[in-house]
Amino acid sequence: MLGVAVICQLGLVGNAAIAGASTTARTALAAGTVAPNATNELDCNGWSAKYGTVRKLAGNLCTDPIKIVNGKASRFIDNKWYVGHDEPSVKFISSQPGSGNTMTYVMKLSKDPKKLPTSSGSVTDYAQLSVAPWFGLPMCDPNSYPLNPCTPDSDTNSGSISDPNAAGSAFMELQFYPPGFTPFIDSTSCSATKWCAALTIDSLEANFNFANLNPNCTEPVNFAFLQTNGVPAGPPSPQLTDASTFTPNAQTLMINSGDVVVVSISDPSQGFTTTVRDLTTHQTGYITASAANGFMNTNPTTCSGTPYTFHAEYSSAKIQNQVPWAAAEGGVLMEQEIGHGEVCNSVTNQDPFATSFPGGQSFSDPNVFDTCVGGGSEEPTATGEGPCTASGCLNATTQGAAGPVACPTTDPASGALCEFADGYCFQKGTRTALLNGVPTTEEARANECYNNRFQNGDLDFDGQSYQPDWPNGSPNYPTSFQYAGPFTKGGHTYPQVQFESDVGGSSNLCDVATGVGCTVAPISAKFYPFWSLSRLGSHTAGCVWNFGNDQPNTIADFGKDAQYGTPDVARYGGTIISAPMRNPSISGQCKL
Repeated sequence: MLGVAVICQLGLVGNAAIAGASTTARTALAAGTVAPNATNELDCNGWSAKYGTVRKLAGNLCTDPIKIVNGKASRFIDNKWYVGHDEPSVKFISSQPGSGNTMTYVMKLSKDPKKLPTSSGSVTDYAQLSVAPWFGLPMCDPNSYPLNPCTPDSDTNSGSISDPNAAGSAFMELQFYPPGFTPFIDSTSCSATKWCAALTIDSLEANFNFANLNPNCTEPVNFAFLQTNGVPAGPPSPQLTDASTFTPNAQTLMINSGDVVVVSISDPSQGFTTTVRDLTTHQTGYITASAANGFMNTNPTTCSGTPYTFHAEYSSAKIQNQVPWAAAEGGVLMEQEIGHGEVCNSVTNQDPFATSFPGGQSFSDPNVFDTCVGGGSEEPTATGEGPCTASGCLNATTQGAAGPVACPTTDPASGALCEFADGYCFQKGTRTALLNGVPTTEEARANECYNNRFQNGDLDFDGQSYQPDWPNGSPNYPTSFQYAGPFTKGGHTYPQVQFESDVGGSSNLCDVATGVGCTVAPISAKFYPFWSLSRLGSHTAGCVWNFGNDQPNTIADFGKDAQYGTPDVARYGGTIISAPMRNPSISGQCKL
């Protein structure tokens, strides 16, 4: 089916997206500024100096930023908290007009093993490996770093890290969320059994060289699930986000594991639009990032919102067409977000979550825990990183040459690259939470802990993402994601690619100025997943991208983790990136 989809898609690129919002879309807000709610998503990392955050499990909605001072990049610290995380990707390069704003991918989603995941990692679900496979793209936002005008769909925009006149730039991620760990508002899944997808757009509120960075709304995010009717489940803007924004409803597109989908990205006049067509169930979900749908950009001084229709930043996918403040050098990106969680035998230190929102909305989960204890291969000691204290966690660990070692500080607000806690944690099985006062049954398929309470990522590299538990053909591991494309207008392919990973930014032993110690795999990790190509099928000459480990039918793995290249010290040494190369999926025996 995937092979047929690829062949058919060559004639459909540019027409697959549903342009514009549904006629039943919400009425556009009146022009003018909108004051923020007290609890919102004005800092998707969750560290706003003024506002509360709707989603307790912050961070995996965010773009990994870098801090730029006098043209030099360093790690980004958000209100004293390090917020970098790991995003291995493939960047697609083309000078074809439209390749930077209109593209189509064909994708077969992963399917989990029949067995439940284990605390040793001998059986693993996809949600434990990657919280969000996604596709990325630069977006115009004059209210985002470095706060300059931006011309939509134009290569006249500069994305240079050293250009004070670079266009105001935001980062779009079309994210897919694997099943098994609900609810999404405080975990990672929309459903116990199905996938869902969301459009996120991250901005950064600072002038060039990070002057006047607003600590109250550092990295605001617009968020909306893809819906069968195109109407957001709740307010998508950073200012008005509430519980309904992160709660799937009857119109949220749900996708079965193993389904083949067509992902279309386009930029019609009505607003930037992402569409997913499920070729297995024949359902379609889409969202348009428009003022009519409640999207807003953010005033960098007051944090107030203005209804705003987003558009792609560039016409083409030339190598220099980037977001100047993002660690990832994208671009048209195909990515897997990893390093956000780990499994354990049990969880301790109950840490219930409760919050209220305007309009009487509320969410409460009494069964959240703070510390992962007695893990399998992932935990460095018998007691994990606990127990917790008011100032953080004792025995917190960080990356060391021989494995995780003691952190130099017990202060999680120090900005140190330490894993201060494996929180938030959820016990295996079902649990009951209250959403707007209504009991809601939720699920965790394993004792799962997320590395997002005091840092945004697995900074000692001992979790599931850094074990050889990735798809490799074993029935105890998920099946691999399979990708074909992208294709742009007229069915054109992208002639060049680069592999990249920003894991160096999260590595304590990486000197981001010199590149020394900036390695893939990071020092102390037991494994690092990689991109590969496998044969599409016996009746076609094409092939598909995979991510994880070698597959039984792998025909090229590009040196495994060596594929990511070397630190780009000229821009940011925390990003390890290969030289541009001919797109191997369209060359030689893989030519479609």
